[in-house]
Amino acid sequence: MADDPKKTGLDRKLIALNEPHEVRSWTESLGVDEKTLKAAVAAVGNSAEKVREYLRKK
Repeated sequence: MADDPKKTGLDRKLIALNEPHEVRSWTESLGVDEKTLKAAVAAVGNSAEKVREYLRKK
């Protein structure tokens, strides 16, 4: 079952790159393009907190 784009909570702690609405939301929220987001997730996993830390260090 597809992720519900209207749900919040735990979904905001993980980045699901297989969900287009989440990719769009995270790129806007983090101020990065899709390529940068995917590279960050590949480097540190899909934890939003770890991705934020990774991007801050860049």
